Order: sequence, then structure tokens, then C-alpha cells
Amino acid sequence: MDGTKPAMESAAEEPQDEAQESRGCFECCIKCLGGVPYASLVATILCFSGVALFCGCGHVALTGTLTMLENHFSRESSDHATLTMVIQIFQYIIYGIASFFFVYAIVLLAEGFYTTSAINKELQSDFKTTVCGRCITAFFMFLTYILALAFLGIFGFTAIPVFLFFNMWNTCAAMKSPAANITSPDAICVDVRQYGVIPWNATPGKACGATLGEICNTSEFYLSYHLYIVAFAGAGATVIALIHYLMILGANWAYLRGAVTTHEYQDIKTKDDQDVEAEARAKDGQNSSYS
Repeated sequence: MDGTKPAMESAAEEPQDEAQESRGCFECCIKCLGGVPYASLVATILCFSGVALFCGCGHVALTGTLTMLENHFSRESSDHATLTMVIQIFQYIIYGIASFFFVYAIVLLAEGFYTTSAINKELQSDFKTTVCGRCITAFFMFLTYILALAFLGIFGFTAIPVFLFFNMWNTCAAMKSPAANITSPDAICVDVRQYGVIPWNATPGKACGATLGEICNTSEFYLSYHLYIVAFAGAGATVIALIHYLMILGANWAYLRGAVTTHEYQDIKTKDDQDVEAEARAKDGQNSSYS
């Protein structure tokens, strides 16, 4: 009987140890999840998605546009040499935008982790924000504001090729529609020279009738048109992500600034309480000496 009692006690202790371990793992997971800046994480995912769509689709769409112009609107290389150089510059800019925003989004996510951790520690009175930390948050807020304005301009600029391709798409759709009742389709033309894409002396410079219909059926036109739409949507998503970042940084800076004021008030109050206690002790000492 005495030999079986320790065995029963050890068997009873094993479920308790397992319960404590599971409770400890659960508390650790809750603590880790509490330190995740979910708003910054959502903004980072949105920023990555928007920049990837804008850069990837925009790069391929520019290449398809140049191929379409070379094959159908400007057969002389000298006529579209300037356009080729401009498209190459835009593609290099796209490389820079993709690299910069990849790094910048990670930096902002890291700043979100830092601020969330600082706020949690401040709630426990174990940590006080520094002037350097608040200045870094203010700098990122200013830089994000500038980038949001810049990408808002890019968003508007991306709408231009979407508009041009949409007009060409509608023209081709009108030619194919039986309800349009077009008697002379060769009179319907699209002249890209009027948009300033290629010079006026470029040959042929325009496409009419059946030639225009063939261009609309090419893979270059179809792919470029839809890729420009996706790039336009990606630019819009990036603008939304930057505005989201701006709101997060503004809220973090305001909270850190308020936390500094709160700590200053608590320090002054603690000092006043200590002074009051010291005066009370001094009076008690004097009273005891008189008695």
C-alpha cells in the first residue's frame, strides 16, 4: 500500500504539470500576439501588393505598348527613338520604386513593432519614450506624407494610358457592333500622333478600318490594356496604404507625446507627495520632541 501511494501521487501530478505548461504556452502566445502592430501589418501587406501590381504590370505594359507602336504606328526607328528612351527611363524608375518601397515598408513595420512594444511597456510603467524615438516617428510621418503626395501624382499619371487604350477599345467595339450601322469603316481611324506619343511626321501614325480591328485583336493591345488597368489599381492601393501608414504614425506620435506629458505629471505628483510626507514626518518629530 505504501509503495503504491507515491506512484498515485506522481500520476496525479503529471496532468497538473501538463496543464501548467499548456497555460504557460497559451499566455506566451497571447503576449506575442499582443505585441503585433496589426494596423501596420495590414498597411504593409497592402503596400507590398499595390507596389507589386503597379511595378510588375506597368513594366510589362510599357514593353507591350512600345512593341505595338513599332509594329503598327511607327515603323521607322528614328520616329519613336525618344519614346523608346522615355519608356526605358520609366522602367528604371519602376525598378527604383519597387526596391525603395520594399525597404521602406519593412522599416515602417519595424517602427510599428517598436512603438507597440513601447506603448505596452509604458502601460506597465517599465519604459519611457525618448526624444529620439519621437523624432524618428515624426520624420517617418513627414516622409510618408511626401510619398503619399508623390504616389497620388503617379496614380493620376497612370490613368492617362488607361484612358487612351479605353478610347481605342471603344472605337474597335463600335466598329464590330451591328447596332452602330457603320457604312464606311475605313473612315474610322485612331491617330496616336494627336496624343504626342510619336511625332507628326511618323508613318503611318494612324490605323483605320480593318487595320485598326486587327490591332485591337493583337495580344500586345489586349494584354497592355488590361495590365494598365491593374497597374492603375495597384497605384491606388499604394496610395491607400500610405494614407493608412500616415494615420498610424500620427496616432503613434500623438500617443507617445501624450505619454510624455503623463509621465511628467506623474513625476511632479510623486515629488509633491514625497515633499508632503517629509513635512508631515518633520512635524511629527517636532511634536514628539516637545512632548
